[in-house]
Amino acid sequence: MPEPQYSNPIRLLQWYAESGIDEAIEDQPIDRYAVAARVQPSTVGPGADDRRQAVPAASRPLPAALAQPRSAPASSPVSSGVTASSVPASSFDGAADARRLAASADSLEALRAALAAFEGCALKQTAMNLVFADGNPAASVMFIGEAPGRDEDRQGLPFVGRSGKLLDRMLAAIGLDRHAETADQAAYIANILPWRPPGDRTPTATEIAACLPFVERHIALVKPRYVVLLGGTAAKSLLNRSEGIMRLRGRWYEHPVEGLDKPVSCLATYHPAFLLRSPKEKRNAWRDFLELKSKLGTPV
Repeated sequence: MPEPQYSNPIRLLQWYAESGIDEAIEDQPIDRYAVAARVQPSTVGPGADDRRQAVPAASRPLPAALAQPRSAPASSPVSSGVTASSVPASSFDGAADARRLAASADSLEALRAALAAFEGCALKQTAMNLVFADGNPAASVMFIGEAPGRDEDRQGLPFVGRSGKLLDRMLAAIGLDRHAETADQAAYIANILPWRPPGDRTPTATEIAACLPFVERHIALVKPRYVVLLGGTAAKSLLNRSEGIMRLRGRWYEHPVEGLDKPVSCLATYHPAFLLRSPKEKRNAWRDFLELKSKLGTPV
């Protein structure tokens, strides 16, 4: 008889980690009825004191984390149209550190070290690895996706799972290879976020805003001829646009980057993970890649 899926503690812990469950809030139950009775206003009239004394005195107090009202979660830029640049710099911790650390990096190695030292994004605490980049940094084209997934988090490299295999096939179809030695045939790949969001959820605007200074510096250090933005999160965040990827894809945008002499040309297209879910859109993505190939000056 096969072993039940979660009878093995290791498998159960692995499932917890992949689902984004990373901590136990309380190890003892809380009597919510007693808590509610304690916080109710005093009843005026005979017997009120007796009723208040009937509340068990030994009940545990409400934990401080629960006593404080929780702020509403930051809206996702994909679901709400909020772009990362619309989040005030003071609205998240580490904003000044992000800009300072990113600006001080004068090489890709220094930028990677700066990201590793950065503590202003909580995703770092739940991810297994920092996912920096892959490919040839001398490439003419830089591809930027959204965030690492499970396979990327485990291996510490972007686009190595199912969507990464599809991306490699798409690159090969236009004569590119992330590991090619020549700049004209190579590709360089990174993400907006270098850490995996728990459970592969959509990144929040705050998380994106914390990491954008590193992305901009990454582009400035690589100096690509073209940047291909894979998916709505990457396109909307970097370009500061509110439209969805259906409207943004297939178009070129000139994006100014500090440290570059002129704006870099950016092409928005679908994320390979989306194409796996919606195969009918591969035709439009293929048109985008043919447009990129034409820009590179190679025969179509």
